[in-house]
Amino acid sequence: MDANQDLFSGEKHATGFSAVAESCEAEALDLNALLVRRRAATFFVRMSGDAMAGAGIRPGDILVVDRSLEPSDGTPVVAFAGGEFVVRFWRRAGNRVSLEASDPDTSPIVGEGDREIRLFGVVTACVHRFAKGPEK
Repeated sequence: MDANQDLFSGEKHATGFSAVAESCEAEALDLNALLVRRRAATFFVRMSGDAMAGAGIRPGDILVVDRSLEPSDGTPVVAFAGGEFVVRFWRRAGNRVSLEASDPDTSPIVGEGDREIRLFGVVTACVHRFAKGPEK
């Protein structure tokens, strides 16, 4: 079997850069069209800290945040808690909300008493750069 042949259908597929170039000729790739559902409610924020690195959200990544969405349990969100913005997993148990990091050494933030958690928005995508780009 040829390395470029589909294991199940037997069809041959283009691979490598030529395959990417062929798909680019057909249609321009627009990241806004791909990642932004509600333009007026969407923000881009840059991640700092490594509390979510285990979930693939690393320092310097660009997060797409939609303020019009309601989070479900386990959804990554941007929230304001303890005087700062944080990116964590949204957890809800009854009326109790907490924010959990993917890093097991980072304590959860629990919204109770005078510790209020305010949702900023739901993280819908993460743009991670492999090659280091120009510094700005």
